[in-house]
Amino acid sequence: MTIKANELPLGKVFTPDFRFIIPSFQRAYIWKPENILQLVGDLKDASVTPGAPYFLGSLILVREEKNRFLVIDGQQRLVSLSIIIAVLRDLEQDPDLMRQLDALLVEPGDKLRCIVNEPRLTLRERDAAFFREHVQEDNLESVFDMNDADLATAAQRNIVHNIKKTYDEISNWSVLDRQRFAQYLVNEVTLVIVTTDDLDGAHRIFDVMNMRGLPLTPSDVFKARATSGLAAAELDAYAARWDDIVDPIGDDPQTIEEFFSYLHLILTHLPATDKLIEDFLAEVLQPYLNAGTVGSFINGVLAPYAMAWRIIDHPGETILPPEVRHRLEALNDYHIHEWKPVAMWALVHSYRELGDPDVSPFVQRGARAARRTSTLEALGVHDGQRLLDILKALEQVTGIRTLNRTGTLERRGFANAAIRDLDKGYLVERINGLRVGDADREGALVRLHGEMQGDDDLIRLLLIRANEQLAGVPLPRPRRFSALPIMPLTIEHAASFADWTQDSHDFWMYRLGNMALVQGPGDQLDKLGEYIPRRDRMLLRADSRRFPLTKELGGFNDCTPTMLERRQEETIRLIVEYWGIRYDANNKDLIAQPLEELNRGTVKSSRGSRRVSIRQVVQAGLLTPGERLVWDRPRKGERWYATVTENGRLRLDDGSEYPTPTAAARAAAGGRRGGGLDVWKRAANGKKLSDIWKQFRLQVQ
Repeated sequence: MTIKANELPLGKVFTPDFRFIIPSFQRAYIWKPENILQLVGDLKDASVTPGAPYFLGSLILVREEKNRFLVIDGQQRLVSLSIIIAVLRDLEQDPDLMRQLDALLVEPGDKLRCIVNEPRLTLRERDAAFFREHVQEDNLESVFDMNDADLATAAQRNIVHNIKKTYDEISNWSVLDRQRFAQYLVNEVTLVIVTTDDLDGAHRIFDVMNMRGLPLTPSDVFKARATSGLAAAELDAYAARWDDIVDPIGDDPQTIEEFFSYLHLILTHLPATDKLIEDFLAEVLQPYLNAGTVGSFINGVLAPYAMAWRIIDHPGETILPPEVRHRLEALNDYHIHEWKPVAMWALVHSYRELGDPDVSPFVQRGARAARRTSTLEALGVHDGQRLLDILKALEQVTGIRTLNRTGTLERRGFANAAIRDLDKGYLVERINGLRVGDADREGALVRLHGEMQGDDDLIRLLLIRANEQLAGVPLPRPRRFSALPIMPLTIEHAASFADWTQDSHDFWMYRLGNMALVQGPGDQLDKLGEYIPRRDRMLLRADSRRFPLTKELGGFNDCTPTMLERRQEETIRLIVEYWGIRYDANNKDLIAQPLEELNRGTVKSSRGSRRVSIRQVVQAGLLTPGERLVWDRPRKGERWYATVTENGRLRLDDGSEYPTPTAAARAAAGGRRGGGLDVWKRAANGKKLSDIWKQFRLQVQ
């Protein structure tokens, strides 16, 4: 078995030298939006420092012939990188850059050199055609017109969800930031390509690299350095003490790295780099090693901050005051984590004995209760009100920065500034990193008023805040609950919505006023098109009725625009009052201000991946009512026609009408899944609807 390994930048990986094939025995694409957004965020942060490579791990490949390789390990990263590149290409306006990004995904071919036009990456058979047609071949617009019912496999659903989330994120960047990111991606992001000609051998390599040869975590390295100069008797004691402190954090390498990264920030106030081990050793541990005081670091620094981390992870299991627990639980609702170092600092400086091995902040049960004291007095509580003030301000800015999509580097900078001011003893209201400006308030109000399609987690979080503000107390949450729309996705056959216009439905569909928290899964209303059955299903379970805004639906037998507008206003009022951002620095009531006025002071957000309606395209003059569309399938001898209607629909020749091109295509072809934007063309000139839809999206970005 011959094994070769080379470290290559991405620009040398997506070339004719490699034709990646996902074999049928591999699992499907399983990355979720949080995974790909984490990758995008990490790469975006790294791209700020050109010349500093970003190592993305290894690919394990089996050579089949020449440049054709089976992918044994690396599918998730290759597919996700392809999605990121496809989004960059779709947003790019420079023809040269568009062509170069396209060449990373699809080999353009060269007849003189006998290079065939083909995709760089081919997925498993069930998903290969979908991935090529909608991702690699510059056709993302067709994806935006799809919902889960249009997709045949879980992998396709993951691909579509990740495209939409990635598009929403990157479309908010400036042109310069996108181009700088693309350059960094191609030139500085590296992969180690491990190749062999033997499939069994490749699996053995995978086994060694991922199972038996587990890499050292930062904690392993730091413990080895910290105890390296100790005498044998001390070494065993301190090594055991280190393990007692760090082991309860868990064995996930990413969690361990995050903990030590935040500890480094707290202790040094220095920005993060991609050299955590090197920086922590030099800037945190080395001074203790030089002074011979490693024990004071382990007991006086590592122990209390590790315990603070554990409290943050499981606040409900502690003896801390209820309001402290609630604030920490609220902070854990957010998918961003830059609040954690500030919370760690606040806990360590509020409980003097937090690192004492004989004192525990957790509820003690069984045999442990006799060995460890578990009271607030034993923890040495100090200035509990200041702790609450810090956590309240921290949750406020975390919520607003999540809503305003503040970048990772900027959030980390705010955390750094907050800890620096806390170390100086500043009053909470004077701490820059915990301060909310008028621009932040106005931006949050604009975002709350807008559409939130694709932001399911954010919608759920905002509704939790609104319901708890209305209830006046923290609410117990069902084990599984969802934010569901009061109206169905389509109202064409629903008697409950006969008086609604399509424009009014489209306006309210993805706004907070149309959403309610309900116990159970997100698909439980999918087959219910009428308002009363949808409402009754929402109110069926007692756990759903815990939420006051959901319970209020019981008082309405009709869903009207006025009702949704009232819910929207009430929900927004509750959220801004929860965060204390209703009034600006001049005590002006921002809720009372016209949205147009708030919009003037904020950066206009992009349309993102929100679905473009037929009506919008007609109103923009890109389609004309009465215009004929055609879908040809010459191999099967099939042809369908559709007509654009005055009310923004597609009417098939049998008289049936559909609100989206994909719905019309599915009906014409008898249930065929896929993207209607890609199949319908103008009968007059053969232009695809996906090109027309993309033209519209570019006009409103």
